[in-house]
Amino acid sequence: MAVSGGTKSSSFIDNLGKVYGLYTLGFLVFFALMAILEQVGVGARAIGIGFLLFTIVIYAVIGWLSRTMQVEAYYVAGREVPALYNGMATAADWMSGASFVALAGGIYFGGYPYLGFVIGWTGGYVLVNALMAPYLRKFGCYTVPDFIGTRYGGNLARFVAVVVLVVASFTYVTAQINATGTIAARALGIPFTLGVWFGLLGILLCSMLGGMRGVTWTQVAQYIVLIIAYLVPVIWMSNAQGFGIIPHFSYGGAAQRIAELEGQYGLQAAQEAIAGVRVLTTPHFDPQGGLDSWKFVTLAICMMAGTASLPHILMRYFTTPSVRAARKSVGWSLFFIFLLYFTAPALATLTKLQLLDPTLATSIIGKSIEEVTNLDWIQNWSQVGMLAIADQNGDSILQLNEFFMRPDIVVLATPEIAGLPYVISGLVAAGGMAAAMSTADGLLLAIANALSHDLYYKIIDPSADTRIRLIVARVLLIVIGASAALIASLQLTGILGAVAWAFCFANSGLFFPLVLGIWWKRANRQGAIAGMALGFLAGSLYLYLVNDWDKAGDVYPLMAPWLGIDHLRFGMVGMAVSLVATVVVSLMTAEPDEETQAMVDEVRIPTGETIIGKSH
Repeated sequence: MAVSGGTKSSSFIDNLGKVYGLYTLGFLVFFALMAILEQVGVGARAIGIGFLLFTIVIYAVIGWLSRTMQVEAYYVAGREVPALYNGMATAADWMSGASFVALAGGIYFGGYPYLGFVIGWTGGYVLVNALMAPYLRKFGCYTVPDFIGTRYGGNLARFVAVVVLVVASFTYVTAQINATGTIAARALGIPFTLGVWFGLLGILLCSMLGGMRGVTWTQVAQYIVLIIAYLVPVIWMSNAQGFGIIPHFSYGGAAQRIAELEGQYGLQAAQEAIAGVRVLTTPHFDPQGGLDSWKFVTLAICMMAGTASLPHILMRYFTTPSVRAARKSVGWSLFFIFLLYFTAPALATLTKLQLLDPTLATSIIGKSIEEVTNLDWIQNWSQVGMLAIADQNGDSILQLNEFFMRPDIVVLATPEIAGLPYVISGLVAAGGMAAAMSTADGLLLAIANALSHDLYYKIIDPSADTRIRLIVARVLLIVIGASAALIASLQLTGILGAVAWAFCFANSGLFFPLVLGIWWKRANRQGAIAGMALGFLAGSLYLYLVNDWDKAGDVYPLMAPWLGIDHLRFGMVGMAVSLVATVVVSLMTAEPDEETQAMVDEVRIPTGETIIGKSH
């Protein structure tokens, strides 16, 4: 599978179906072997370690075989990735720790309102396809700041874009390393702070030597693992609960049953959390109107615009052979992403029913606390600080508001909650690790490429040769990854919250300068700089003002949110400021020269040669 040279690369591309078919078969054989070992008495910890090490070693081997010293291969995978496989790689890039590990947990605890994430993250690809991907591919750039710097001209615009990219991507990558730490802590039985460094090692093995080429082929392999791992427990639970093997259209009855049980058990106001984990306080099936509907819509808008602004996603469409392939790969991306997002609400619903329904053997609410605390899965997750039980009313019976759990572990704990064989838990852990690693690979690469190509090569040392540029990129990968692991180890926020911040940082600074750069010839350098800088600063300031919130007392020491726009939605403020600043400043200053306007016209033609690719 060595793909470091031209002939070998072409041979590999021609045989992608066979290569990944054999890989999938090999993974299923390994899964069967682990199941057999469990039946003959091999311990759970050994199985969990086996799953993680086997998959990480495979990814590392792919990364090693994809090593390259060619600039175009390192930055854009040689622009030779077919649409179908680019769609799979993009889906893996997108299926982050937030999607795989935390999204179902958010729906589990937050109920209906958290479907705004699903709608926003899926619908965002409509914006990517209609407004961004084909045209950026036609432009022929290596990075998002590369487009900004070339379209608007001047190093200042490029530099501001790099700053926004780094902040958004760094915020995002800390969430992914947080997810790897959570998975490693449970599977390997090690402290969370050590787990994040274990996860970082695997991430760097995939991306450091091969750049975008290595990351691309690793992400295809990771998608195969993560989608199998996500679907298997849901199908298993659904069949056991009587909802059939395809629960996506039939789990509405489970949601209604949960609503009945929550009323029966008495869903009470939140009490103080224990050890940083959350108590279940939001009805699972509770759609509202008025301000709640507004908050639902604004969350979806922020996630959609963030999707179309995140550099590590837009970079994926720079790797296709043509503009047409870029457009087709967006369609494939949406299909592969849909498979998981359409399943997440079903997983959250069926898992919650496993805990609440007294007719199921796995239920815990209403049982004696002594009985519940003796369960293996309760003890295992409690030992790593992810779960807690408190008899707050002293009746020795577990009430609904006495069970505390981190939202980030819902998916990972589901197989144990449902009483499935532990081999399924190992499979889910491997899938979660694949999801977090694949996104972290893309994010770290986006940051390192922007700093090495746009900051170092384009601004600091334009005469740097290929070897120096790639060495700089690899050193930056290590430094940025280590910094992100250090921040993640502090657990400053949950995975889903950190990802929402990343999306809002990105859309505050980049969404409208990117869209207007493609669709409005009058947008100029001054307008783009004002839009990026003022939008990003306005969004960041708003986040600072509303995030300091005492939830127990419902008090905002600095400022209460405007119209329900809280810390998950601050991109609404940043985007509004960015749009106004870009348009007003562009109209107040000189229009771009004729050459730039002609270039914008050419970008919007969906066929023909790339515009700047030959000059790179």
